[in-house]
Amino acid sequence: MHSTSYIIRFVLIMTTLAALVLASLNTFLGPKHAMNEKIYNKRAVLAAVKDHLDGTTLADMSDQDVESIFSNKIKQTVINMSGEVVEGQVAESIDLAKEKKKPEADRLLPLYLYTNDAGEAFYIISIRGNGLWDEIWGSIALEKDLKTVAGASFDHKGETPGLGAEIKDNPSFPDQFTGKTIIDENGNYTSIIVKKGGASNPANEVDAISGATVTCNGVTEMLYRGIQYYQPYFNKLDQKS
Repeated sequence: MHSTSYIIRFVLIMTTLAALVLASLNTFLGPKHAMNEKIYNKRAVLAAVKDHLDGTTLADMSDQDVESIFSNKIKQTVINMSGEVVEGQVAESIDLAKEKKKPEADRLLPLYLYTNDAGEAFYIISIRGNGLWDEIWGSIALEKDLKTVAGASFDHKGETPGLGAEIKDNPSFPDQFTGKTIIDENGNYTSIIVKKGGASNPANEVDAISGATVTCNGVTEMLYRGIQYYQPYFNKLDQKS
């Protein structure tokens, strides 16, 4: 039978070896993981304009294709809560999960302007909120009039499969947002409502997911607050046009 000191030495040696292996894996795989995460986030942005991409579908795009679009067809801007452009930063560097922890007045917002080969321009904004179990987020593309939704994509951290997770997993949910408006005929901000029991106003309501009331309410709140954050900047664009 091994002595207690032998067992302690053995455990220490194995623990040290395991730590070295994990540290080495993190060193070698860390950059690759970071690159994959960046590509994943860029795909999520492009998902909001999936119906306006040139010549292919998002699913068929390679990572290089995604990078090429971001390099050649997307202008990145960072704005503050007053609608002013923050120089020296790019949109993809803004982590809304971190910004969400700041006081509202201090937050920065990412903004992407995508222009396709046909010359159509779309403003893609990023929003973040809370679902049933954890955070939810998404990208909303607006047409050049800054009020008509051209597309949407959503994601989540821990919503229930088959229920709240449908905001991402069921393509028919984000597809409902295309063509909706966030400004009414009187120029008032309305956002878009995810309506339990079915949309009654075709202008700015979409159908909720059955059995996922809390998640859908979270999407409604996220949309109202998140899109409103960009209104000071959009108002300034309107004044210039």
